[in-house]
Amino acid sequence: MLNDWSGQTFPRPTGRKPIVGDVGTIRPGSPLQSVMENCGDLGPIFELKVFDQKFVFVSSAELAAELSDEKRFEKALSPALLALRDFAGSGLFTAYNDETDWELAHTLLMPAFTKAAMQRYHPIMLEVARELFGAWDGVDRPVDVSADMTRLTLETISRSAFSTDFGSFSREEPHPFIPAMIEALRFGQRKGSLATMPGAAMLMRRIEKRNAHHQAYVDDLLDGIIAERRAEPTGTGEPDRDLLGIMLNTPHPETGARLNDLNIRHQILTFLVAGHETTSGALSFALYYLSRHPEALAAAQAEVDEILGSDRTAEPTFEQVPKFRYVRRVLDEGLRLWPTAPAYTRTPREELTLSTGHTMRPGDWAIIVLPMTHRDPAVWGETADEFDPDRFTVGRSRGRTPQTYKPFGTGERACIGRQFALHEAVLVLAMLLHRHDIAGDPDYVLRIAERLTLMPQGFELTLTPRG
Repeated sequence: MLNDWSGQTFPRPTGRKPIVGDVGTIRPGSPLQSVMENCGDLGPIFELKVFDQKFVFVSSAELAAELSDEKRFEKALSPALLALRDFAGSGLFTAYNDETDWELAHTLLMPAFTKAAMQRYHPIMLEVARELFGAWDGVDRPVDVSADMTRLTLETISRSAFSTDFGSFSREEPHPFIPAMIEALRFGQRKGSLATMPGAAMLMRRIEKRNAHHQAYVDDLLDGIIAERRAEPTGTGEPDRDLLGIMLNTPHPETGARLNDLNIRHQILTFLVAGHETTSGALSFALYYLSRHPEALAAAQAEVDEILGSDRTAEPTFEQVPKFRYVRRVLDEGLRLWPTAPAYTRTPREELTLSTGHTMRPGDWAIIVLPMTHRDPAVWGETADEFDPDRFTVGRSRGRTPQTYKPFGTGERACIGRQFALHEAVLVLAMLLHRHDIAGDPDYVLRIAERLTLMPQGFELTLTPRG
């Protein structure tokens, strides 16, 4: 998947070396932040070369909006996503545009995120939130925000997707599926990093061998759950009670086609990974910024108190969740500054010329770097690096093109579960702020862990029950 762009060149940082290219500009474990730090002044489009592979990045909101035009461009799979296909196959996130299973799965799963479906998930979200708060009750030390938010969101999506309780708040040790899934994902990340190196094929074979038992455990567990559900007698229970039930029991409305069991496994893995990583990151960044901005924290707590009343243990109804407009703006602003899915990749449907004057052909691809496009002063003003939830008030949002804010991707391949993620995040953040005052370590400096998604690292909060 060499990205040659017909030999065209773009601005790049100084110091390119023979063979390794621009590897010296990239910190191990922090490639995205390295790009932001070393390439912020290179203009709207720039390149890095890593061994034989050219990576072309877009940092301006205007050019990102151009590449988000679905009539002219479509999703491309970056090397990182290609590496994840070993794990998630042709799931919604990692499928090629022309794979028939993608269109089929997308069509079948759209009803899983209607208002009626969301009403079924709401009690599950409340149930898991209660378990989180129960685990926090009586804790006399700061809590690890990212770790606890990850447990919360993984448990929510596993129960909503395939009615499985991993016991994240009841077990002393995590369910074996969780470390196996994490290791399989790490393998995918390492494979993506190694793909451009000389001798990569041999290195990847060694890593594949070491990872095989993790992948086998994940696959076998999910295949067992799918087989068990298929074996349920017809007419028992609620066949469409979760995402798995919908995939098993719903034919395509026009063709009658159904997903096979392998693709169902890939879709479940996609929802598990993408569905918990992104939401836990969004909650963690929102809490970080609230802990640093007391005026925003006070405004958010005033809103939840007005809606939920004086009982600190009150739980939002489904109808109340959209009323937490300031809480939603806090989440939106956190996702603007640090979108947890920080990039997406685009390729043209046919040969064309960009506004920059560069020719782009099918097969050429560019990566939209969202933490850069989301901070473009041309759209967000001179205070673009500052946290300000009121950027998302109706008055200040009017006239801003939707293509300049894309935390859930773009077009037909945008995240299908974004309403699920936002409903859960608003619900949990509102409940947390109604129950607790929060305080962060004043000496903490935000560190970003780059996993499959972005996440605050080492961020802790002290929780005090509110009266």
